Amino acid sequence: MDIFSREIDGGKTFDWGRTSSDYAKYRDIYPPEFFGRVADLGLCIGGQRVLDIGTGTGVVPRNMYRYGAKWTGADISKEQIAQARILAERAGMDIEFVVSPAEELSFPEGSFDVITACQCFFYFDYEKVIPKLASLLRTGGKLVILFMAWVPGEDPVARASEELVLKYNPSWSGAGYERSPVFVPEIAERYFRTALSEGYDLTVPFTRESWNGRMKACRGVGASMSGEEIALWEAEHLKMLAETPSNELRILHHAAMAVLEKK
Repeated sequence: MDIFSREIDGGKTFDWGRTSSDYAKYRDIYPPEFFGRVADLGLCIGGQRVLDIGTGTGVVPRNMYRYGAKWTGADISKEQIAQARILAERAGMDIEFVVSPAEELSFPEGSFDVITACQCFFYFDYEKVIPKLASLLRTGGKLVILFMAWVPGEDPVARASEELVLKYNPSWSGAGYERSPVFVPEIAERYFRTALSEGYDLTVPFTRESWNGRMKACRGVGASMSGEEIALWEAEHLKMLAETPSNELRILHHAAMAVLEKK
């Protein structure tokens, strides 16, 4: 399904469904610490019902399944949800997945104790999604917004990879990330109070193959380039990676989390 926003990639459409197979294989990259920090706050644990919006291939519910919560994952892309179901079933995990835009979810009010949104919150229509999520949470329920991105200003491999994406897709607006807290839209103040906002650095291990796959599965490449452009980009990217000193890459990332409590 094509997604369009004037604020993203200069209005160029993208479709996560086009890169679902690579997404399933290469985007499950978050270190245990990333999810452990959520569980340490008493969130997404046993006895709680949790909804993960923009779930993609179910990365959050699958990685946090061991903490005992009852999970539901929702995504606008039917291809992403198909991959999520395959991966969860393969792992023996009882996770419900639904195809739906976050703004149009149809669960009863107060259905969930926690709602998570990882690497996706900036895609939503805040005027619609914030009231919707507040209605789906019980009073005192938590909205957990998660984000993790490489830091190209301090990581030469990430920087070179971004430059190559921009060569073939100059409208991509995902480049040049600098450390920042999770963005919370002003409308959220009507429904939530901020209980926590934090950020921290971590390094994520990759091989040349898995870093190429991670980049290929990003919005600027697999979700928006043509097949010919992807092939040309990948040939150059693999050549660039072959010149790195080692096959063992450790890419600097910055992670951020905001926890909002329903009023």
